[in-house]
Amino acid sequence: MKQTIYLAGGCLWGVQEFIRHLPGVVCTEAGRANGTSHILNGAYDGYAECVKTEFDPDTISLKQLLSYFFEIIDPYSVNKQGEDVGEKYRTGIYSTDPKHLAIARRFIYARADSDKIVVEVLPLTNYVKSADEHQDRLTRCPEDYCHIPRALLDKYKTH
Repeated sequence: MKQTIYLAGGCLWGVQEFIRHLPGVVCTEAGRANGTSHILNGAYDGYAECVKTEFDPDTISLKQLLSYFFEIIDPYSVNKQGEDVGEKYRTGIYSTDPKHLAIARRFIYARADSDKIVVEVLPLTNYVKSADEHQDRLTRCPEDYCHIPRALLDKYKTH
């Protein structure tokens, strides 16, 4: 039975491109999570760009998925990934399942540098799917800017 987690790691284009190729990932969707207000005129106030990630826990554990996720983020950077700066580019792990949040917290606390990590681990309070032009953006437009190095984006592609 598939499970869902929401991963925010800077610009959602690169995060989605990376995650969608991982073994055990069933489906991804670019979106925004945990905003603080209603969406007005396309402004996502307080939202974190994220990727809704559906995965098969019989193929990939949440801990394994988080290990992959930590390959593409700077977990010590507040509201910044690469050249992308602002609250919407913060890092976060969001879920409606308290067990997922507990696993994420244990994953972070197990690291020797856990006291320096600024990745949010919070219940998902709201989620908005991004517009179609943001879905699988780097697959359609591979020349677009991405804060994740191309070699890392391609690392798990099996074509």
